Amino acid sequence: MKLLLVNSFNVRTFAANLKEGILKPQRMTLSTLKHTVFTVLFLSVFSFGFAKDAKEGGEDEKFDPKEMILHHVKDAYGMHIATLNQGEENEAHITIPLPVIVYTDKGLTTFSSSAFHHDYHGHEIVERNGQRFVNVHEKVYILDEGASEVAYDAEGHPTNAHRPKFDLSITRNVFMMWVSIAVLFLIFLTAARRYKRSDDNVPSGIASFVEPLIVFVRDEIARPMIGEHKYKRYMPYLLTIFFFIWINNIFGLIPILNGANLSGNIAFTFTLATITFIITTFSGNKNYWKHIFWMPGVPVPMKIFLMPIEIIGMFVKPISLMIRLFANITAGHVIILALMSLIFVFKTVAIAPVSVAFSLFITVIEVIVTAIQAYIFTILSALYFGMATEEEHH
Repeated sequence: MKLLLVNSFNVRTFAANLKEGILKPQRMTLSTLKHTVFTVLFLSVFSFGFAKDAKEGGEDEKFDPKEMILHHVKDAYGMHIATLNQGEENEAHITIPLPVIVYTDKGLTTFSSSAFHHDYHGHEIVERNGQRFVNVHEKVYILDEGASEVAYDAEGHPTNAHRPKFDLSITRNVFMMWVSIAVLFLIFLTAARRYKRSDDNVPSGIASFVEPLIVFVRDEIARPMIGEHKYKRYMPYLLTIFFFIWINNIFGLIPILNGANLSGNIAFTFTLATITFIITTFSGNKNYWKHIFWMPGVPVPMKIFLMPIEIIGMFVKPISLMIRLFANITAGHVIILALMSLIFVFKTVAIAPVSVAFSLFITVIEVIVTAIQAYIFTILSALYFGMATEEEHH
């Protein structure tokens, strides 16, 4: 059974082996070696990135795992892909510069994030539109008049700089959100084109991968949670959030994208939860509102007692959706980063095998969690829609 699972990723190999009634040991060995090499390379990218962060403060400066973890988990103004070391004073950075767009007292100001030269400690000053901008922990600040450098209080907050009125910058998370939308359009338009060209409506190519997932959302989530007669109107939203959350969770695990942690951004999960709340509220029928404001079948004193609880519950449900997705995705990133940090905390490669092994284990779990969290958000949204549209039982 284990051998079957190893080769099930290759449909042609699996079919041929099934026909012969035997699985070839050399194929299993080659497949195992291929996956092992890929995993080592995958985690090596993590290690190189963390090693660079560990050395940025200098050789004698103590490595701060908290700062490194928060820097990777938080949003950023640019996409840093890799750093090519060509000597201590001659490093080549591979980046995707993104536009910084801020609205201040002097109007709209725009410039490229590359102007900060990968600095997020407030050292690099960018002069635009008669103002001086700095990047302090991935937040743009404007230096006060006459200030030539950032001054901090005891808690590390700038004392001689202030935030712009509006920050409309295209950050790393926003950029990756657009990329995920483009990828989803590409996937589904390609799948639709495959169906158009098919005479017997048999899926092929990418359509054969997408169709089972769509059928799963329809038959295992929408129909049971909402009901046979009302589920269709909610299918577009349920399919959108399922694939949108899933693909962004996957992007967050790709090291070369510098861990664009979109689902680990509370603003992102808040927006999705708010949309679910709005749809639930406007879908509510007479029976739904009756159970919230005047619970049927119970004494009047109990109705009065239950009403505020039910009203609070209306808001607790989307809040739980928001926090659950945010916390689970962020926790996975933090654990992997913390495990990799052990190498630099102990300053020895002896800990590397243990650190990499545990990081690999958590990474494998995270791959599964990416789909599980998309499923949980979708099924709970469908459950709330079903509760709002449920008819009164006689």
